[in-house]
Amino acid sequence: MGFADHLDLSSDGNLQIGGCDTVALAARYGTPLYVMDEQALRHNCRRYVDALRNHYPGESEIAYAGKAFLTRAMSRLLHEEGLSLDVVSGGEIYTALDAGYPPEKLLFHGSNKATDELNMAVDNGIGRMVVDNLPELRRLVAIAGQRGTPVPILLRIRPGVEANTHDSVETGRQDSKFGLGISDEETDDAVQLALSHHLIDLRGFHCHIGSQIMQLQPFRRAAVRMMNFTEKIRDRHGFTAGELNIGGGLGIRYRSCDEPPGIDEFVRTVSQAVSRAARDMQIPLPRLILEPGRSIVGEPGITLYRVGTIKDIPGIRCYVSVDGGMADNLRPALYDAEYEALLANRPEDMPADETMTVVGKACESGDVLIKEAVLPPPRTGDLLAVLSTGAYCYAMASNYNRNPRPPVVFAADGSSRVVVHRERYEDLTALDEL
Repeated sequence: MGFADHLDLSSDGNLQIGGCDTVALAARYGTPLYVMDEQALRHNCRRYVDALRNHYPGESEIAYAGKAFLTRAMSRLLHEEGLSLDVVSGGEIYTALDAGYPPEKLLFHGSNKATDELNMAVDNGIGRMVVDNLPELRRLVAIAGQRGTPVPILLRIRPGVEANTHDSVETGRQDSKFGLGISDEETDDAVQLALSHHLIDLRGFHCHIGSQIMQLQPFRRAAVRMMNFTEKIRDRHGFTAGELNIGGGLGIRYRSCDEPPGIDEFVRTVSQAVSRAARDMQIPLPRLILEPGRSIVGEPGITLYRVGTIKDIPGIRCYVSVDGGMADNLRPALYDAEYEALLANRPEDMPADETMTVVGKACESGDVLIKEAVLPPPRTGDLLAVLSTGAYCYAMASNYNRNPRPPVVFAADGSSRVVVHRERYEDLTALDEL
């Protein structure tokens, strides 16, 4: 199965995930269909928790980045595995709380939080507000004052580190909409305001340098730069950060040729950088927080499609159309993301040496899922499995062309369960008015 270690063959020779035959899953739930290997999700959560416990001598915390994939069932799974949860909107807060997630284990991010979202977070006792900018901090001061409620915060800092990833998912450089500049005067003003207000509990600092990062060096640089920043703040304001959140961003395998660092390597690199800096600076080890998202849910997910029209234009290209597309996976259109696929109903057919373009059903020329897919000759009615779609596919799904969004199924130990139902046509007009 190439790089997809959690995939296997069923007794009928079909692609299998979580012990479930994908052909049977498609027959039961229809296509397009998101399928997540639940045990692989849990395994990745435990790998992070264990790695941080093994490599970092101080207190630590794994906070899953909910924007990658968040449902009520995923919230429940994360809580069962002992993770905290990073949320970025009122909708994500609501989803987590509706699933019974403890509010004190939520971290609320966002570069332009609405006032009603800030009120919602404070009223529900969110564990930490990750403050993005000085105007937001001033609004939070006013809200805390109105309610007489202490608010624990982290300040988000742009460390000025290039992550060597796609421009659309690079977030830690100086030219970014996120956070306060590491050397900006406004950052000092924010620290001073936070420390001066009796209802603002400044716990420490946060940074995030980007997503789908395939080297360790940018993470190491970010950790060292943030520790240098905490030392500067200590010397200037007499405040020693009790918490340091280095964010996430570890890349995953989308193609057989991808070689991202492992979870253990990533955690060890950041842990050692922070530990050494703390020792050299003679400051207490901060509580270290990491926020993985894609590297927990990305590879455990696949999307199943039914092959429809096959259009071979001699000497130009063979187009293989499927019954989904950019509405259920926006990433290729958004930032040229690349995927690999298998024919789930005959994954071992040979030769798998023909190059073709897998396209969706949207009325857009840009609705291309895989520009150069290497597959056996496909047939109408085949079941196509696109690999590593667990992150940012369901999360970004839309109703473009008035198509209902696909369901999400968790598979484990040969059983499957729906965690998000397929939308119906009636759902598309439920909020319409004539």
